[in-house]
Amino acid sequence: MTLIKSISGFRGTIGGVPDENLTPIDIVKFASAYGQWVKLNQTGKLVIVGRDARISGKIVSELVVSTLLSMGLDVMDLGLSTTPTVEMAVKMEEAAGGIILTASHNPKQWNALKMLNSRGEFISGKEAEKVLEYAKEQTFEYADITSLGTYSVNNDYIQKHIEEILKLPLVDVKAIKEKKFKIVVDAVNSTGGIAVPMLLKALGVSQIIELNCEPTGHFAHNPEPLPEHLTQLSSLVKNEKAHLGICVDPDVDRLALVGEDGAMFGEEYTLVAVADYILKNTKKGNTVSNLSSTRALKDVTEKAGGKYTASAVGEVNVVEKMKETKAVIGGEGNGGIIYPELHYGRDALVGIALFLTSLAKSGKTCTALRMSFPNYIISKNKVDLTKDIDADDVLNKIKEKYKKFEINTIDGVRIDFDEEWIHLRKSNTEPIIRIYAESKSETTARNLTMKIIKDIGEIANK
Repeated sequence: MTLIKSISGFRGTIGGVPDENLTPIDIVKFASAYGQWVKLNQTGKLVIVGRDARISGKIVSELVVSTLLSMGLDVMDLGLSTTPTVEMAVKMEEAAGGIILTASHNPKQWNALKMLNSRGEFISGKEAEKVLEYAKEQTFEYADITSLGTYSVNNDYIQKHIEEILKLPLVDVKAIKEKKFKIVVDAVNSTGGIAVPMLLKALGVSQIIELNCEPTGHFAHNPEPLPEHLTQLSSLVKNEKAHLGICVDPDVDRLALVGEDGAMFGEEYTLVAVADYILKNTKKGNTVSNLSSTRALKDVTEKAGGKYTASAVGEVNVVEKMKETKAVIGGEGNGGIIYPELHYGRDALVGIALFLTSLAKSGKTCTALRMSFPNYIISKNKVDLTKDIDADDVLNKIKEKYKKFEINTIDGVRIDFDEEWIHLRKSNTEPIIRIYAESKSETTARNLTMKIIKDIGEIANK
């Protein structure tokens, strides 16, 4: 059982004992700390709360809402929602902040409190450190009986979110409707089962086949949208002769696609495809992705006359670099698309709308569109951390071993070879070291990863 306190929020497994798991005591403590931060650092007193469909969601939501009300803050409860929808609601309501209750791609035993500022963006590292300090020292104060917050419910925000997407100049509903797409949707029994079919209908998609779209929280498969978890979707796309398969994670900020032949489009290439479409329809634009993302984005950006910049891993880091470079599109290679014209947050819904517009206007099949981009292969692996493994020591020794190559240490250790790269970093959400390697050859990428894993094993054994 695990409890992780980081700049990515408070994430843990439900049950167990306080301070080692995400128990009711921990939930109240963290919600109180965030409430104190809002009161001292943001304008106004309205906080937006929404959740994915995981089994513990209702219990966690009631604890968080009650705590915020006890802090004297007003709460607008979106109920079952998506991460990007809560972000949009904070902006549209001019709220003081927001909390999204979701453990994203983690299995059903996990949940988390992910915290937003008044811009509807994840709070920065420094701001998160302040919240962590409030939680540790328990320096928060509750309101007296005459100053308790007020509570309201709003079930309209997914629809409002979709309406804002439809207003975007580069979303072409007419082009999508004319193609009469047949699309299979796998929402892993979370809130994507509400939002994605609603979006597709609004875009004029004529045939929608729903797979695992009932938001029960009983995930039909591992909720991380990786190829090995999407075999059911792949088979159904082929059997139904659909044009496309769409999968989102439980909180709908990651987008994975399956082509008409059942082959994975590649979550790395979700961003590449959308960025290519945006760049072709923008006079000149820059892009950003994190260090663990494919260099194909750099290729299509430079071809379009723009500049590509890499950031540290993590949405808040990508957003910061996008603002700094005035990027027109950005995101992460896990299927996370950030389109500033809508908002600064990973958003699978706007990604779907832009991708379908691009696909419709290209006149190509999904597979042909994928083949039009530079082809790289990323091998994604991880090493579980035990209490005896010092991750920082491991990364330092890897850096020393490969010091004759180009090294980037803004986030973990990235080593660039002549035609390949490998990136090692500690996860902010799980007790693991993530290892990503990229090459034009699948065998080379895999062998490079295995070599680094062997190096880590030798370091750990010593």
